[in-house]
Amino acid sequence: MAARTVLQHADIARALTRIAHEIVESNRGTDGLVLLGIPTRGVHLAERIGRVLDDFAGPSVPIPVGALDVTMYRDDLAHTRTRTPSPTRIPGAGIDGRTVVLVDDVLYSGRTIRAALDALSDLGRPSVVRLAALVDRGHREFPIRADFVGKNLPSAQSERISVRLTETDGVDEVVIADRED
Repeated sequence: MAARTVLQHADIARALTRIAHEIVESNRGTDGLVLLGIPTRGVHLAERIGRVLDDFAGPSVPIPVGALDVTMYRDDLAHTRTRTPSPTRIPGAGIDGRTVVLVDDVLYSGRTIRAALDALSDLGRPSVVRLAALVDRGHREFPIRADFVGKNLPSAQSERISVRLTETDGVDEVVIADRED
């Protein structure tokens, strides 16, 4: 199968706006929210969602956005390609007692999110942790589900879902292809 684009710029923007609305509804506003993106693309998605949330809250109350590197918390380091750790950036007010929304690009096995929960517990104690994913492709190995999903995209394990964002790749799109493509 040739690679096919399943989401383009406008689709991604719409999905992130919908996720932001769902976060506000679930949280009953923006008070106490902290967004933590999982590097690399989850950080950019968290920043984009944060900008939409800032529009809701007003410019005087920016939504804190940070980054949570999970590299050293992964249980599959020996079985995957080498990863370079990224800096973890926790907003100044911290995460204790806050509603933390973890943001990632693709939810697949759940291993990344399990690692994120471990990393988060080393940094503080949020009152609630939620998960936002641009794409949920299924195939979970852990009992983890996203609270906010941009697009459910059932796929074969032999396929690869690639999220490309302007900040890192020069284009906004989600592409599905066979792993050998």
